Amino acid sequence: MNILLDLFLTFAKIGLFTFGGGYAMISVIEDNCVEKKKWITHDDMMNITVIAESTPGPVAINCATFVGYKQKGVIGAIVATLGVVLPSFVIIFLIAKVLDNFLENKWIAAAFRGIKLAVGVLILDVALRMIKQLGKKPLPIILMTVSALAMMTINVLALQFSSIIIMLMCGAVGLIAYLIYGRKKDKVMDADCSYDITHGVESSVSATDAGEAGERK
Repeated sequence: MNILLDLFLTFAKIGLFTFGGGYAMISVIEDNCVEKKKWITHDDMMNITVIAESTPGPVAINCATFVGYKQKGVIGAIVATLGVVLPSFVIIFLIAKVLDNFLENKWIAAAFRGIKLAVGVLILDVALRMIKQLGKKPLPIILMTVSALAMMTINVLALQFSSIIIMLMCGAVGLIAYLIYGRKKDKVMDADCSYDITHGVESSVSATDAGEAGERK
């Protein structure tokens, strides 16, 4: 199948059958793009999620744009984005025609109550997958725990506090940690590489000299 058509159909399916917004879609996007299609890796998905959440626009659309761009450049990004947006647009357009009676239907209201539970499960699945990918690194675990407790406290106490501030604070802590510890590790790795290269060159020169000395004898 043509990659552009595959991108469109894959993200159209995600946009058509995924309820609950971008966070619920992340789990489905990962299942399709990482597990089935192998378009991106788990680390890529983690990075995409963070970047998509930190940039303007819905998370799912940003994820689709990134995956499409990585597969086929700008045209791939456009096709993937259209795929994930088009089904929702058509459905909302049709619902808008009969919106007054749509939510009053008992069958539809009952279906949406069940969908809400499924959406909660999908979002929880995303959270568990991301927690597993953190590994045993202390800083991400600490930031995740503190952020979760902060958001729970804000919701319980109904405080007026934006989650964006928490994200910026975590980003600042990560940047400071890199400036303190990351650069030291980079310097150590650079020193090790320089030593290995120098040692290898010296060994080669010594071997060459020894060979030339043997030939002269």
